[in-house]
Amino acid sequence: LGMAAPAALQRSVVSPAGRHTASLIFLHGSGDTGQGARAWIKQILNQDMAFQHIKVIYPTAPARPYTPLKGAFSNVWFDRYKICNDCPEHIESIDSMCQGLTDLINDEVKNGIAKNRILIGGFSMGGGMAMHLAFRFHQDLAGVFALSSFLNKDSAVYQALKRNESALPELFQCHGTADELVLYSWGEETNKMLKSLGVSTSLHTFPNLNHELNRTEIEKLKSWIVKKLPVEAPKAN
Repeated sequence: LGMAAPAALQRSVVSPAGRHTASLIFLHGSGDTGQGARAWIKQILNQDMAFQHIKVIYPTAPARPYTPLKGAFSNVWFDRYKICNDCPEHIESIDSMCQGLTDLINDEVKNGIAKNRILIGGFSMGGGMAMHLAFRFHQDLAGVFALSSFLNKDSAVYQALKRNESALPELFQCHGTADELVLYSWGEETNKMLKSLGVSTSLHTFPNLNHELNRTEIEKLKSWIVKKLPVEAPKAN
C-alpha cells in the first residue's frame, strides 16, 4: 500500500471580525499545541490576537518521537539531532512537514486568499519551520516572522537562497538577549546570514527577555502584520 495522505493538521482559528481578505499562520514551539500558543498570546494581551480582516490559524504539530527528549513523543514540527546551531538539520522530517503545511496554505488559497495575502511565522521551533517553508517552498508569501528562533549554520534554507533569483518574503525577527535555550547569538547570526542572501530582515532585540514572549513584542508583531497585510479597499463594481 502507498503512503496514506497525512491527516490534515488540527488547528485553532481566530476568525476576522469583518470580511476575510488575508490569513496568518502561527506555528507553536516544540511540545506545545495550536490551542496552547493561542492561549499564551491571549494571556499576554488579555485578549485574542485578532484583526478586522485577517484570519489567524494556529495549527498543531502531530506527535512524533523527538530525539532531544530521548525519543519520547512530542508535538514538534520536525526532529533535531540536538538543540544546537552547528549540527546537521534533520532534513527528512523538515521536508515532510513542509508538505503538511503546504496543504494548509493551499486551503487558504482555495478560500480565495492570494499567496501574497498570507503570512507565516512562529515561536522558537515554529519560527524555524516557517523560515524553511517560506524561503524554500513559498517565496511568494507576504512575509515570515520568527520569535526566539534560529537556523542551523549549514541550513538548507541558506543553500536554497544561494541559488535563488526571485524576490523573497520579508523577515521580522524578535529575540531576547537572556534566552538560555536558543541563544541570542544564534538568532542574530540567522538574521545576518539571511540578509547577506538577499532577504529584507529586521531584528528586534529584547534585553533581559528569556525564551518567552512578551507584550511589547506581540504589539510590535501586530503592527508589522497589519503593515504587510493592510485592509483592502472594497473593489469598485
